[in-house]
Amino acid sequence: MNIEYKFLQKAIVDKNYVCFSYENKNYKNVKPLKLDSENRLTSDKGVFEFEKIRKLVVLKERF
Repeated sequence: MNIEYKFLQKAIVDKNYVCFSYENKNYKNVKPLKLDSENRLTSDKGVFEFEKIRKLVVLKERF
């Protein structure tokens, strides 16, 4: 299992914002809501495939 996947799971549990780039577009202050069994991240800004997420950063701010 990928270390970024573990960080993302922890961010969901702790309700931390995340930043990442997805298909050459940057997303900031995203609220990660859940990861489903097909490795799709559901968030307040849409649904993202985990394999296409790059440069994942878990922020200290919480929602």
